[in-house]
Amino acid sequence: MNPSLVTTKIEENIAIVTLNRADKHNALNLDMFKAIRATIKSLKKNKTIRAVIVQGDGVDFCTGLDVKSVMGKVSNFIALLFKWRPGKANLAQYVSTGWQEIPVPVIMVLHGRVWGGGLQIALGGDFRIAHPETTLSVLEARWGLVPDMGGTLALKEQLPADKAKLLAMTGREISAKQAQKLNLITKVSEVPVEAAMALAQEISAQSPDSVAAVKKLYKNAWWHSKAFALARESWYQIKIIQGKNQGIKTRNQLNPEQAKPFKQRSNW
Repeated sequence: MNPSLVTTKIEENIAIVTLNRADKHNALNLDMFKAIRATIKSLKKNKTIRAVIVQGDGVDFCTGLDVKSVMGKVSNFIALLFKWRPGKANLAQYVSTGWQEIPVPVIMVLHGRVWGGGLQIALGGDFRIAHPETTLSVLEARWGLVPDMGGTLALKEQLPADKAKLLAMTGREISAKQAQKLNLITKVSEVPVEAAMALAQEISAQSPDSVAAVKKLYKNAWWHSKAFALARESWYQIKIIQGKNQGIKTRNQLNPEQAKPFKQRSNW
């Protein structure tokens, strides 16, 4: 595995992750899948970061699967699709769903083509900020495939069933503006990296525990019953109040001129 396929640098406690295969338009080969997985697992353990920004190097965010590379060997398919437990994510799915395991906001910065697996990776983030000239596509239809990188979950969370099926059955390209109207994109910006950094800094000003709790609460309770959601909401609130960061945030809010730094985030 070539670790340089995905790079990470940390600026002011914000992790900036770059898909770094620009010569192939950041298309996903087996090594890149593994590099993204390793990056997610590393960031998940890092208690100092307050946000993650994911971008693509070169002219495209990610054009999806490197078909020639992956389809050239049966062993590649096995490595991507095999899972020990049916309900867990395989390698292909984890590069999309894994971002939700990181207890900080993950902001996807989109430009150029965001196709196939690239779109599914983007949908795994909490927010998506795109350049106006970005195009998006559930490209798997063009190869006679289904969106299998967690795409079923991702599209379900963002779209009504008919809209999701329309994109997945046709593989048509849509613009950033169209994607925003469909709720696939959070914001369209001429300078998406700057917009992402501004959002990351805004959220970083909040308690790291309340941010982590909100992310986990919405992940776990959004599609569950009313009783489940109310129970989780109460439990997470009790945990937050018992911690130190809620008190720090309250004092900072009342006396901003004497603001104190937050303590390290609890385990979420």
